[in-house]
Amino acid sequence: MPKSRIMAEEKFMCETCPLRRYSDRHPQSLISRIWRWHTGWCPGWKAYQKALAEAKRTIKD
Repeated sequence: MPKSRIMAEEKFMCETCPLRRYSDRHPQSLISRIWRWHTGWCPGWKAYQKALAEAKRTIKD
């Protein structure tokens, strides 16, 4: 199976995370600051960002 198809089938909690949505709507809140701190070390967030970058790259090609 092609790698791009595997990445497309992956689901990340980051896409639907309530804390992320709240943080996006209230960028100056304490929750938002905690969210940004969390993204600095969270392996799930890093995998999500990598998958987004790969998906963007495959769309351009």
